[in-house]
Amino acid sequence: MAHPEDPEPAQRVPAGPLFVPVRPGPAGCAARFFRTPLGTRTAVGFTSRERLAATLGAEQQWIRLSEPALRALAGPLGVTALTVDPPFSAPPARALPAPAEAAVHQLIG
Repeated sequence: MAHPEDPEPAQRVPAGPLFVPVRPGPAGCAARFFRTPLGTRTAVGFTSRERLAATLGAEQQWIRLSEPALRALAGPLGVTALTVDPPFSAPPARALPAPAEAAVHQLIG
């Protein structure tokens, strides 16, 4: 419930459809879900393609969904949080050489 003295409404409602990141799956595409810094699973949507690309990369596939449609998709999976335009993401993981491989390179090199 919003109070008159609150500077913003208690819950923000984005205007228009969101750009929702997806990944390919056996039956088409599937929405990607993420975790908040505290570990809670969250659905994610962006208000523009540019914001999605800035956060997840230009190669990230997406679909357009309204907020209610995204919540309806995520709800049965136990995902109740929705994050719109998250400002940061972790950098992509780098592959590290296996410990045995690194030891062999040190011995040979």
